[in-house]
Amino acid sequence: MGERRSYPGVPVVVAPPWRGGRPEDHRLPSVRGLVSADFTVVGAGLAGLSTAYHLLRYAPGADVAVVDAGHPAVGASGHGTGLLGPRAGPPVDRAIRRFGPDTARRMHRASEDAVADALELCRTLDVPVRTGEQLVVARSPEGLARLSGQSAAYRALGLDVPPLSAAGVRERIDVPCQAGLLHRQAATLDPARLTAALARVCVANGARLYGRSPVVGRSGTGSGGTRLVFPRGELRTGAGVFAVNGGAGALGLPVGTVAPLEVHAIATEPLKPTVREALGEGSGAALVDVARLAPYFRLTPDGRLVVGGGRASLPGRPPGTGGARKDDRARLATWRWLAERMRGLHPLLAETAVTHQWTGRIGVTLDDLPVVGPLVGTPEMWFIGGCCGHGLALSIAHGAYVARQLVGGGEGGGPALPWHRSAAPTLPLGGAGRVVLRRYLDRLDRNVRCRTQP
Repeated sequence: MGERRSYPGVPVVVAPPWRGGRPEDHRLPSVRGLVSADFTVVGAGLAGLSTAYHLLRYAPGADVAVVDAGHPAVGASGHGTGLLGPRAGPPVDRAIRRFGPDTARRMHRASEDAVADALELCRTLDVPVRTGEQLVVARSPEGLARLSGQSAAYRALGLDVPPLSAAGVRERIDVPCQAGLLHRQAATLDPARLTAALARVCVANGARLYGRSPVVGRSGTGSGGTRLVFPRGELRTGAGVFAVNGGAGALGLPVGTVAPLEVHAIATEPLKPTVREALGEGSGAALVDVARLAPYFRLTPDGRLVVGGGRASLPGRPPGTGGARKDDRARLATWRWLAERMRGLHPLLAETAVTHQWTGRIGVTLDDLPVVGPLVGTPEMWFIGGCCGHGLALSIAHGAYVARQLVGGGEGGGPALPWHRSAAPTLPLGGAGRVVLRRYLDRLDRNVRCRTQP
């Protein structure tokens, strides 16, 4: 399952506890020699495989290639925490101020549609899900003010996101909170299992899946297509998508700044039935603290508590700064902090052991909006990324959307996403820009720790 290390307390596995697995990557061929495809998907995560899946639905018999630098689910899709719920872009009250009420309403409803489509896909692929509610809660005066603003915004837009009193929250999950908001349609699932199921059905429907094939160059073919270069070969494609999220910068894609942030999670030993019941097993509810980067949690089918949140970091410190050691220390500190927050959620968790801890990389943008659109200068190649931590439902929806556009040639592919665009705002991730972003993340981290002290 992953590398086993010993930290103070108990030995832990440095990997998620998912049982869904992934396709056996050693069986995947790499790109060798000269190959071609009608459509090529770079990135075998949820967004990329959703694109391939829907391409084969909309254009049966199309020659579709999916290429990954590693293997399916090696990135965020295999390391997410499995909370499926509505959210796209900034919080709803901020979305109203920035984009106006009509766009804010469209954004939220599009995210609700994405949840419904993800649930339907799970049913089609026979991937187990636990449907339930998602509670967004306030556990501090500052959080209560933030929650009140969002609640008023939902009411003003006529959206069905009712407020909950402290008692209403505790009826579902026995954790002290000042108030909450209720998202009725939500679920929890194993994201690696969903990714693996998508990979299998894509191959069964005729897609070619390549692993261990990082893109090292790209150029036009001179005939309206794109040439992708790999260490041992090249692939020429008529159209496709880079579903590489925070890897856009490393590939030099002209999509603005989609920063790769490292986020953290832990999972506990299987809990006793009384503890699981106190934490919402009966209702299937998951809890998200309204404070940014504050802890959130959900239960797994085998009774573990998965907790995510805390410090997010920009990986890859500059040479000469002891970067690897600093990153390791930051990970350990965040995992310990999450364990402390977990044990402070309920008295019954006071002696609970952590058995798994891991990190995953998400893609974030400076304005909180995803990037889904054709590359500037290469309109036959699209980009998907920057879901800012809300990618489980959105990635699936983005894949379906891009597949429609590619099959329709960009025309007649249905209504545009509210956040359809080719690039995010730019902040260079080297030099001064990197320093600015690190300071911003450090400030968020300090604020979260102060707000969520037990």
